[in-house]
Amino acid sequence: MNFRPRAQPELDINLTPLIDVVFLLLIFFMVSTTFQKESQLQIQLPEASETEESTPQKPIELVINAEGRYFLDGNELVNDSLETLLAALRKRARGTKDVPIILRADARTPHQAVITAMDAAAQLGLVNMSIATARRAQ
Repeated sequence: MNFRPRAQPELDINLTPLIDVVFLLLIFFMVSTTFQKESQLQIQLPEASETEESTPQKPIELVINAEGRYFLDGNELVNDSLETLLAALRKRARGTKDVPIILRADARTPHQAVITAMDAAAQLGLVNMSIATARRAQ
């Protein structure tokens, strides 16, 4: 009797044909699928004699210089008090709350001037505010 172990051939499963078949099936289903949007409900929309034209509002540009002076749309305000800024913003916003505000402050502007401007906008309900910055030189 021969009890020596025999060398077994190593078994490999080749997955390449399986992957090829899966990709072919994927491509077939992608090409043959049609997307149709069909509505099940038939409705008749109401008619109007006039359409409301929505004009996009020009954003309010509030600039604060290095001394803390306010410039609203290029015009300098009389002083830098909160009441003056509130009145100017109220007049420029014309009662709307969704007008965007762009706040451009000098890098050397006192922090209090920026906070006062943000506070004035918040008191009027103007919350669509963005702060402009410059790209840092590389």
